[in-house]
Amino acid sequence: MWRRVSRPEDGRVTEIITGLYMSPLEVLVVLDAVALVVARWLPPTARRRVTIAAGAVLVPSVIVLCVTGIRWQLLPVLAGAALTLPFALSPLLRRRTGRPAWRARWWLALPGSVACAVLIATGPVAAWAFPVPVFPQPSGRFAVGTRVVQWTDPHRPESFTADPNDRRTVVVQLWYPARKAPAGTRRAQYLGRTEREAHTVSDALAREVGLPGFLVDGVRRAHTHAVFDAPVAGGSERFPVVLFSPGSGGVRTQNSAWAEELASHGYVVAALDHPYDSAAVVLTDGRTIRTRTVSTGDRDKDDKLAAGWTAVRAADLSFVLTRLDRQSRGELPGPLTGRLDTGRVAVAGHSLGGASALQAARQDHRFDAVIDLDGYPHGPTSPLLHQPALALTQAITPATDPRYLPRLTKALELSTRTSYRLTIPGAAHLTFMDGPLYLPPVPSITGSLSRTESPHVVTATTLAFLDTTLRHRSVDLTRVLSAYGELKVYHPDTNH
Repeated sequence: MWRRVSRPEDGRVTEIITGLYMSPLEVLVVLDAVALVVARWLPPTARRRVTIAAGAVLVPSVIVLCVTGIRWQLLPVLAGAALTLPFALSPLLRRRTGRPAWRARWWLALPGSVACAVLIATGPVAAWAFPVPVFPQPSGRFAVGTRVVQWTDPHRPESFTADPNDRRTVVVQLWYPARKAPAGTRRAQYLGRTEREAHTVSDALAREVGLPGFLVDGVRRAHTHAVFDAPVAGGSERFPVVLFSPGSGGVRTQNSAWAEELASHGYVVAALDHPYDSAAVVLTDGRTIRTRTVSTGDRDKDDKLAAGWTAVRAADLSFVLTRLDRQSRGELPGPLTGRLDTGRVAVAGHSLGGASALQAARQDHRFDAVIDLDGYPHGPTSPLLHQPALALTQAITPATDPRYLPRLTKALELSTRTSYRLTIPGAAHLTFMDGPLYLPPVPSITGSLSRTESPHVVTATTLAFLDTTLRHRSVDLTRVLSAYGELKVYHPDTNH
């Protein structure tokens, strides 16, 4: 089933047909190219009309796409149309000059027509596999605002550089409940504050997974539902806070769909870029810091490295909570002053970020709950967790690291509060971030859940957990979580 989604972009409204992840103009170009191929096999009168009509629409459509920015997915379509066009126009031109119309015999023309049709069909397939992501509409009662801040910890030296005067700096993006923006308001660019930053981050992420940057060029074209620097929602309500750490090489925006959904339900989400760990961090002075966290391939060495990186991230999370707490009390200026409830705070993370969230919760009791999105626990398992924890995992298979489940189980058992591990059927490691919205729907990459189901499962389960632990709402959490997969509950009175 096709669904049209309107998205403000560059001051205009662009409609995307989500069944194909193509704009109406791109679909029109594909149909015109197909018409040129089919025209060869029509009766002479119909052939002439179809060829002229298709060519008359195709040329201006391509010009418009070139001006607005053509995607690489359309290149095979244009190549197929270009190969077909001379053969489609030749009979018309010959007839116009009075020369006999030449037409290749069908057994010569058929292979060429099939080849062009296959080339043209490659375009929609590529657009479906590597789309411009369409973000789910947040379902809460609040509109969503977002802003980016950069904070430096004057008391902590930067461990990734040799400069003794270099202090640890983090970039934080906040998503928060906001007032509804006027129609036509430009929505936040995905992956960055500007198109240039989004381009830098997109290319860096592609390199992290070994892909050419052009394959995911649609990601940097995307816009989310949030509005940069939108006014905070009216009233005096104070909002619970959720801090988020991305996966290894990941970036602060990698869970934007999740962050927007939580913000629409009255939470403030603060996601971190961890310099020298995140794929690319663009600072306010224009500098870009690339990742330096490279695995060695040796399991023991990599475990030690990961434990060190986790410790740095955990310290980053505590530092950001301190800054937010000061802003909550009015010690630091900002639009959220007086609106943050830092007495109700959760810490969350994906992959290495999940391990960092567990570590931060152990060390900093200001965190009231912890969420681990398929993160392998690194570092020490002490002291005990004193917060309820939710761990979402993909299915455990023979290919899973055999140490993963025992370490995660130990982390959850060593807790003085009830904790949960939910195994989601059909999930893969990248299910727990925005990846399913723009990566090929290959089960080994993004899982077998659909592009709409993946973000829904993650947000629905974590939102139920947060509502129970931070807002103390009367929710049958076991029943809610069990609806999404295989649930294991760890009660403190039965843990050993």
